[in-house]
Order: sequence, then C-alpha cells, then structure tokens
Amino acid sequence: MYLKRKIDIFLKEWKNNPDKMPLIIKGARQIGKTESIRNFARENYKNTVEINFALETKYRTITENGFDVESVIKNISRIDPSKKFIPHETLIFFDELQDFPQIAAALKFFNQDNRFDVVCSGSMLGLNYQKIESNSVGNKTDYEMQSIDFEEFLWAKGYDSNIADELLENLFNLTPFSTAEMSVFQGMFLDYCILGGMPAIVKSYIENRTFEGTLNLQKALIADYKEDFRKYVEGLDQTRLLNVFNHIPVQLARENKKFQISKVASGARFKDYFGCVEWLADAGIINVCRCLNFPELPLKGNYDDMKYKLYFKDTGLLVACLDDEAQDDLRANKNLGVYKGALYENFVGEALSKSGYELYYFKKDNSTLEEDFFVRTKKSLVPVEVKSQNGRSRSLSELIKNPRYQDITHGIKLCNANIGFENSIFTFPYFCAFLLKRYLKDVDW
Repeated sequence: MYLKRKIDIFLKEWKNNPDKMPLIIKGARQIGKTESIRNFARENYKNTVEINFALETKYRTITENGFDVESVIKNISRIDPSKKFIPHETLIFFDELQDFPQIAAALKFFNQDNRFDVVCSGSMLGLNYQKIESNSVGNKTDYEMQSIDFEEFLWAKGYDSNIADELLENLFNLTPFSTAEMSVFQGMFLDYCILGGMPAIVKSYIENRTFEGTLNLQKALIADYKEDFRKYVEGLDQTRLLNVFNHIPVQLARENKKFQISKVASGARFKDYFGCVEWLADAGIINVCRCLNFPELPLKGNYDDMKYKLYFKDTGLLVACLDDEAQDDLRANKNLGVYKGALYENFVGEALSKSGYELYYFKKDNSTLEEDFFVRTKKSLVPVEVKSQNGRSRSLSELIKNPRYQDITHGIKLCNANIGFENSIFTFPYFCAFLLKRYLKDVDW
C-alpha cells in the first residue's frame, strides 16, 4: 500500500524539466523519502540503480578513481555487474547520503553529463550535510520533505485531491461546517494528532483500522532518533543534546512554554548548550518558534536569539513522550488539552511549518500580553491564537485594537469551534490549520 504524498507531484515536475539538476531530498528519518522515490522510479523509469550507503558500505569506494560519471558507474558495475546504466532511461538513486557525503562531489559531473537522472536522499543528521552542501553547491536542487500532513492524511482516508479546496470554500465564505462535517473532521483530526504523520504508523492505522501497535511504533522511532544522536553527533556533547531532546515535552507541559536551558540540567548554561537546538532543527526533528522583539513587520531578524519555544516537527513524537496518565487522558477521554494545551500548540506549529512558515510568537515583558504564533498576508501581520475552547481572546483583541501595533488589523483563533467572525477575529476549527497559508494568500487585509 503506497500513501499518496505531495512530493509525488514535485518529482514528476522535476523529471519533466529539461534543465533539471541532480535532486537532493532531505528530511528526518522515517518520513517516507525512500518509499516515495521508489514509487516515482517504478512509475517513470525503465531502469533504476539504487544504492544505500548505510546498508551497503561496499559502495563507499565508488569514487576512489575520481568523481567523473564514467569512473563512478564503472566502479558501481564492478561491485554489482547486474546493475544496468541505460542512457536517458535510468534513475540513479543514492540513499542515506549522510553516510557517504563525498558522493555529492560527483553531482557536478552527473549534471554536466546529463545521461542519467540522479536523486539523492538522506536524513542530513549533524555536520555531514555541511560537507554535502560544499561538495555540490550550484549543481543540485534541494527538496525538504516532512512527515504526512493533515491533507495527506485525508487522502489516505480516501478523500480526493479536491478536499482542501472544498474546506477552503467554507473559510472564504465564512460558512460554518454542518454538524456532521464537524463531527467527521474533528474525529479524523483527533486520530491524526494521536498518530502523528510518520508513514509506517499511518499505514498501520489505515490497514488495520485500529490504533493497535501504533504507540509501540512511535516509541521505537524515539529510540531510533536517540541512537542517531550517538551515531551522527560531531562536535557536540551527546549527553547535552539528549538532555535538550528529553526536556522538550517537559517544558511544553509548563504554563510558560518558553524553553529554558537552565531547566535542562543542574547548572546548565546557554553557552554550554550552544548548537544543540540548531542540530535538532537541522536534523528535521524539532521546530524552533522564536520570540519577536515587537509584533511588527518584517519578521526576519525581529526576534530575540535567547528566547524560543521548541516543538516536535511531528506531533506523534510528542504523544510518544507523554507520561502514562496523560496517555490515558488523551486516548480514553479524547482530551487533546493535556500538558496545558501543548498538543494543540505543537500541532498548529507543525501545520504552519509544513505549509512553509517559519514560527514566531510574542510575549510582552511584565505583562499578560502573549500570542502563540504570527503569520502574515501581503499587507499585514496576523496573530494566531491557539485555544482549547472557544472563549475570550484578550491578547488577540489587544493586538488588534491597540494603535501601537500598526501592522495588525485582524487575527485568527484556532479552537474547538465552528467558523465565525467577530471584532476582526476569524475563528476556525483546528483541523483547518493546514489551510491558513492558502487562505491568507487571497485575503485583502
């Protein structure tokens, strides 16, 4: 069973581009990179040569005679004479690129040669991606893949590719969803939040129609990530990196969700942990939500380097880290408000990130004024508030009404409620978070 992914469209467009360069698909482990590339190869090429540098270490010698195309394919065929190289009909797939970053130097020659299409994939853990960047600059196309988003989850559940447009119509027209629609989509949203977007977990759920075994799969993935820390971390203290990773759910459970290095370990100082957060973000494991100095445009550069919140890129990882009591509350009582709303915030951060947004929040010093996320339209800054229930939004109202915040004219509230609009605040149900970028693209404020 293959789960349709958004990368499928990108790969076909890449293949049809006459000026295409070798492609590097990067992202966290187990998000479906290899499966998507294999599916693309099956559907579009008569011949595929696949090499996994992690499992097939013998292929790490293929550049010993040089990085030119003839030398590389000669050495591959020497190791495995059954591999065929048919010009203009062959896809060469280099998998687990991070285990042999040297191969990236050959991409320049494959680009110039133009007889074979080349796709590379890797988890890009640690410093190895810097080597890949320096070895292949100007001779590759990059694509960052993430785990399954809610739209792809709806596809897996049987909805067609028009489902996003149908939901958007309600948002644009401010037409509330019917009771049946709310029940169905809220139910699927709950399932998606519990599962997360790792393909193996979603596939198990779809095929078995139960959650049986999914928590074990999530916990196994956490264990795999921790093993990767030991394998790929260079130049950082592995214990400190693990401390940061383990404290993400702990600190999200606090009322003030700002990540504090001082809470990670006794006597921990920011300078001692410098690089740990960046490593986890570069590896595609976490999202960093930075605190704005002031809620105004532009967003880039307008933040405090020392203040941030950390969310998992896949909410399923956070679910796997919950304590037993929170697990019971979530699964038995369907309470997504566990950990003081951390699941809601993590999901919204995940949805915004997967839409292409960088994440920002604002907390005014010595004040209760705080907003969870900020995005923008062509003209204005848009605060996004995450609430477990549909209640008053004091911070959102203050940001809209106060003339100090000139770039803000409207706000968005995501909560367990239907579509609504009042006092320049749009209310949307949580399951619409993945639509915000497409919605804001066409608004006139």
